[in-house]
Amino acid sequence: MSGDTAQIFSEFLGTLILVLLGDGVCAAVNLKKSKAEASGWIVIAMGWATAVTIAVYASSFMGPAHLNPAVTIGMAIAGNIGWNLVVPFIIAQVLGGIVGAALVWLSYLPHWQETENQAAILGTFATGPAIRNYTANFITEVIGTIVLVFGLLAFTQHEFAAGVNPMVVGVLILAIGLSLGGSTGYAINPARDLGPRIAHQILPIANKGTSDWAYSWVPVIGPVVGAALAAGLYLAII
Repeated sequence: MSGDTAQIFSEFLGTLILVLLGDGVCAAVNLKKSKAEASGWIVIAMGWATAVTIAVYASSFMGPAHLNPAVTIGMAIAGNIGWNLVVPFIIAQVLGGIVGAALVWLSYLPHWQETENQAAILGTFATGPAIRNYTANFITEVIGTIVLVFGLLAFTQHEFAAGVNPMVVGVLILAIGLSLGGSTGYAINPARDLGPRIAHQILPIANKGTSDWAYSWVPVIGPVVGAALAAGLYLAII
């Protein structure tokens, strides 16, 4: 597999694993008769942090393992990757999110029928606000993504021991989830939200209800704006 092809495939595979494990923990907590039902926010935050860590380990030997269109855009603005890779990376990431979400649906196949709460089912796939206020929700996603992308860029200025970097990224995700995630569910990643939301729309999920497309722009545009601001801040400092 050639260099660019391997990198693009790594974004698909890594995002697939990220969503499979990340939405998987949401399914475990949200769905009826799951052994982890109602185990809470700490479990979700830990699950997403470890999902990111494992996904980066599984894909970073082939490419940069952004697994996030906002990160890809931020890295391109900062000059860390070529702009020619941005669109292919984003397409691969969204497709990975769709496939990962479909695998979550299959993994918990009997539980959708047992779960009547449509919001809980959608929350397994995509993010939603605790209080719906589009301006406030957008600001939250911008702030969370600034922390994410600036943190990732700042990490490039440090020398970590071999193999440690994915764990540090996981700690960053955990910190964002615990501290800033309670408002919007901390998408901070357009592919993590859009891909699974598309899967929710198209899959024959029992009791699923609406995919809430009215909110869907927030976890897409907010992270992109946050990433651009973080990259600009980083360039202004270095």
